[in-house]
Amino acid sequence: MQNTMYVALRENCDVIPTSALHFHQMALDMRYLLREKQDEHNKLGTYSRELHEFFLKQGVYRLLQPKKYGGFEFSFAEYYRIMLAISEGHPSLGWNLTLGASHTFVVASHWPESVQDELFNNDEQFIAAHKALPAGTCKRVNQGYIIDGVFSYCSGITYSTHAIVTVICDSLQSSQYSMSCIIPRRDFEILDDWGEYKTLGMWASGSNSIRLNSVFVPERMTVPSHAFYADQNVDNGTEGTRIHQNPMYLGYLMAPYHASLLVPIIGASKAALEEFKKYEKPGDINEMVFVRTLGLATLLSDSAEAVLFNALDKYASFCQRWEQHRLPMTVDENLRLWGQLQQAGRLASEGIDMLFRNAGSSASLKGSRLLQYFNDAQMYRGHVGSQWEHFSLYVGRSVLNRKISFLDL
Repeated sequence: MQNTMYVALRENCDVIPTSALHFHQMALDMRYLLREKQDEHNKLGTYSRELHEFFLKQGVYRLLQPKKYGGFEFSFAEYYRIMLAISEGHPSLGWNLTLGASHTFVVASHWPESVQDELFNNDEQFIAAHKALPAGTCKRVNQGYIIDGVFSYCSGITYSTHAIVTVICDSLQSSQYSMSCIIPRRDFEILDDWGEYKTLGMWASGSNSIRLNSVFVPERMTVPSHAFYADQNVDNGTEGTRIHQNPMYLGYLMAPYHASLLVPIIGASKAALEEFKKYEKPGDINEMVFVRTLGLATLLSDSAEAVLFNALDKYASFCQRWEQHRLPMTVDENLRLWGQLQQAGRLASEGIDMLFRNAGSSASLKGSRLLQYFNDAQMYRGHVGSQWEHFSLYVGRSVLNRKISFLDL
């Protein structure tokens, strides 16, 4: 008997979306199909090859890719609205897809046109995981670098054609600098260290480690990557703005990068709300507690979503400000947008926690979806980019015009 999810996908595969609204509706329509396949995808540690082929054919990996290279060049608000709907169906799968499909934006913003021509004009759709924090070792050699090491938590790596890794390299002048390197699939090994019960949660996120053994990276495949570009000089724009004439490709990363982590957690909060309703016992002595919990968790989820899209609109307005007046985003503006998104994650996580606590002990049993969403939220909460208590110190220093002491800022 054919699986109903894949039958439904095949029936709709020839209907190719052409606008952000069409993609969003497609994603909304997939939510319950994705929930049907959660167990299978959790065991795989990623989504299935058939679902990947569906995403390929529908153009999902091209949502942020520039129009010059056959992409849709959607705004971040459009992109993350689509990914939010996917994440409602399966949050950890949403984490996987959202991250893997988003890094075309990084390459389109910061690598030269010759490299973009090579990567985006290829017959193979460009997909890349990005290890944003430095790891491994880097040695300068003639015309490039030798990279070694294990790079963990490469979310979205399963179907990636490339990996973008960040390294600290020793220069010939004995100073160190941060650099991002694009590595083709043939040059790294994906380790079998992700999937069901291998971690607390986020089982289908494809967040495996990769190993590089003395890989040569040509100079042209590397770019400096200091402080997520928060303090970059954009007097003359970036490679992306000059090539694509779109200020989105200024390539400031603090806000978009945390949005990719936040969206699956807001998706998890929405999925948890649906799941929580199944625990209602009409007439029970605790019915008022149930209704109040449902109401408050709904407001927390709605508020998190509102903060997300407000921050994305602000990011777009900063990019437009640069286009019109050549005023760059300040470090303070970058930090505050990141911090606002962290607070949205706090709201969504608190809502999930509240639902889990008030569903009763059966929610903690093996196989409980509410338990799965709770565990996914704990994975987000433990992510280095989600530590809002620590991060508020950097924002406070910025407000006081003091040295931030974060990412060498």
